[in-house]
This record gives sequence, structure tokens and C-alpha cells, in this order.
Amino acid sequence: MKSIVVFCGSSEGIVSDYGVKAYELGETFAKKDIQLVYGGAKIGIMGKVAEGVLNNKGMVIGVIPVFLKKKEVVHEELTELIVTQNMHERKLKMHELSDGIIMLPGGFGTLEEFFEMLTWSQLGLHQYPIGILNTNGFYDSLLQMMHDMVQNGFVKKEHLNTILVDDTIETLLHKMENYIPLPTPKWINKEQL
Repeated sequence: MKSIVVFCGSSEGIVSDYGVKAYELGETFAKKDIQLVYGGAKIGIMGKVAEGVLNNKGMVIGVIPVFLKKKEVVHEELTELIVTQNMHERKLKMHELSDGIIMLPGGFGTLEEFFEMLTWSQLGLHQYPIGILNTNGFYDSLLQMMHDMVQNGFVKKEHLNTILVDDTIETLLHKMENYIPLPTPKWINKEQL
């Protein structure tokens, strides 16, 4: 993996561990020569992961919609900043620029981005490894809900098993580097990929 998109909060949350772990992830990316693709903000967990990369001479591409850039939350010291017209265009661009996905703690926007990429994977539109850095068990309840979806017949177990989860950066990246994707569904043709 040379470029990973990270979805995470524009808030720091109330537990400092989330920001510390985000910064460490950024440091690790820089040391492993992995480019960070993220939402382009200087605030919250987003800002921490970008700073971790930048302070260690790594590459960061921010992708931000024009209406958020106007709110002065944009990070001005990135390697590259791409401004999109809307949120949908933002996700498409992030997808195009990455070959892996990681979710850190965040709110509704973080979940929305993560689940759209997860759905695209389920449909065979990409085969990127998808990881959750589960700092302090932040996503334990969400993971339980996903297991409940399997138990109740709404999600196939093999799709749930494509989500790679760990609470340590190195182990999560190792899982992602060794990820073997599911075969593309037969009802999706090559032109749709």
C-alpha cells in the first residue's frame, strides 16, 4: 500500500488517546513511505493524523469540498490540497487516490464515509483492504452491531470478515498488507468496476 485514505473526526473527542493514536498513525505512514489521503482539515483527529505525517516529512493529500474550505478549517501546509464541488465528489477523489482505507474515531461523517467504501467493496467496485483502528475499544459497539446484522441475516459473514480490526497500528497495517479480497461478484461486469 502506497496511499491510504483515513476517515476520522473533525473533533478531538474527550479522550486524548484518540488524538495521540492518530498522530502516531501519521508518524508511521511517514516512516513507511505511505501517503495520507484525508479530508483536508487542520482540526480534530483529522489535523492530528496530518501533523503526524507532515512533522515526519511524509506526503499528505487533503480533499475538501469548497463549502468547508470557506469555513477556514482547511490545513494550509499540506503536500497537496484538492478542492471538490461537493461531498460525493470528495469521496470519489479520495477513493481514486488510495489503495487502502482506515477508520479512526469520529462521528456521523466518519461512519458515512467508511460505510460507503465498505458498500463499494461489497459490490465489487474496489478490492482495497478496509481497516478500523479500534483505539480504546471505540468501535466495539459498532462491531457488535455488525455481528448482529450477520446473525439476523442482513450481512453475509464473508463481507463482515473483510473488515480488518485492531487496536495497534503495526498489527492493523500488517493485516491490511496481507489482505486477500473476496472474488468480484458474478453479477458485476468489468465495465462497472
